[in-house]
Amino acid sequence: MDKILIDFLIKAKQATYAGKGAETTSTREKSYDLIYSDGDYMYYDTYLGTGKFAGEEALWVKGIPFWSMNYIGRVTGANFSGDFLKEALLRVPEDKPFRGPEHYTDGDYTYHCEVDGSFEWFQGRETIYYKGTEIYECIFHGGLVE
Repeated sequence: MDKILIDFLIKAKQATYAGKGAETTSTREKSYDLIYSDGDYMYYDTYLGTGKFAGEEALWVKGIPFWSMNYIGRVTGANFSGDFLKEALLRVPEDKPFRGPEHYTDGDYTYHCEVDGSFEWFQGRETIYYKGTEIYECIFHGGLVE
């Protein structure tokens, strides 16, 4: 994939939800929406819910939809930390620019992300553990759109 495009996507992810970026006007009743744009590129993240949630991230190039990722997740145990999730998501890897890194730990929290596929077509699962007990899960999939 084009390095400029991947760099933009990572920057957009870090500037929006993971980076605690400002929300924009809601596109649907009670949705959370975040936008980031730079030149020919625009990124949009929209989701519903918080403890149980579903959403979509999408990328446009020159006004044309190019890539999208859908996700659904839920908090499954006590001591969930949205700040820890955002810390992990700030570390989105260049070789798999979907969610967070394969592994990240801070104190009692551990984040795992498994991905099958490539930027063009992929699916994955992320989990968070607190003191070894799973407390969060999210399933995601996506790829190029035409």
